[in-house]
Amino acid sequence: MQEVGGSIPPSSTTDRARTRPRARGPDQLHIPGRRDDTPMSTIDFDLHAQPRAQTGSAAMRRLRRAGRVPGVVYGAGGETVAIELAHSELARHLEHESFHSHILTLHLDGGREQVVLRGLQRHPVRSEVLHVDLLRVRRDEKIRMLVPLHFLGEDEAPGVRQQSGLVSHLKTEAEVSCLPSQLPEFLAVDVSGLHIGEPVHLSALELPAGVELVELAHGQDPAVVIINVRRERLEPEEEAAAAEEAAAETEEQPDGAADSGAQET
Repeated sequence: MQEVGGSIPPSSTTDRARTRPRARGPDQLHIPGRRDDTPMSTIDFDLHAQPRAQTGSAAMRRLRRAGRVPGVVYGAGGETVAIELAHSELARHLEHESFHSHILTLHLDGGREQVVLRGLQRHPVRSEVLHVDLLRVRRDEKIRMLVPLHFLGEDEAPGVRQQSGLVSHLKTEAEVSCLPSQLPEFLAVDVSGLHIGEPVHLSALELPAGVELVELAHGQDPAVVIINVRRERLEPEEEAAAAEEAAAETEEQPDGAADSGAQET
């Protein structure tokens, strides 16, 4: 079984997104349904694109002014195809977190392809999407995708309720490897039992069947969350220590040093 993504960098998207359900065709990948407590999405996404013949900066600006987004679709042994999509449709999908970690259906040239969002470029000031990269997927090929982490039970954690600690998210997403049909919408991180100073590492996460964490496979097991002491709890002590230090410096100051400037002419 092959894996897509070894030579392709993980998704560079920074947005996270869900959208309206629609009927699934017989030739589409099956994405298992989920209950409210399981991280598998029942939502499907359609993207309607056209082949793009225009290239170059001037042509791209014209497309964008017309409400179109330039992009490319590649992978799965197929040719790289330049495409254009309606900005309104893409922006509507991007309102939903799971759009970034979901199998999408691309309608192109009268056919349909299964793809994932691999790259997204936005305008630095406006919310306008400037370019999109889509990666084709196959049923029997594993893919590598960044999946968001959902932190559960923060208010119930003893480190928060009893010790007035502050939850610090050290990671907000994790890269997974799995078949397209096994791709989770998110990974849950339970912090309800944490005390101050206690972290949760990647190895503690419960994974859906067939899903692997890429970092664990490479021998890395970073912490994803920890409860720290709130800074405001330290401030009075810091202020008292600073006052004592200033008083000590004043006592140690040599005679005449305070008015030495007034004696200069």
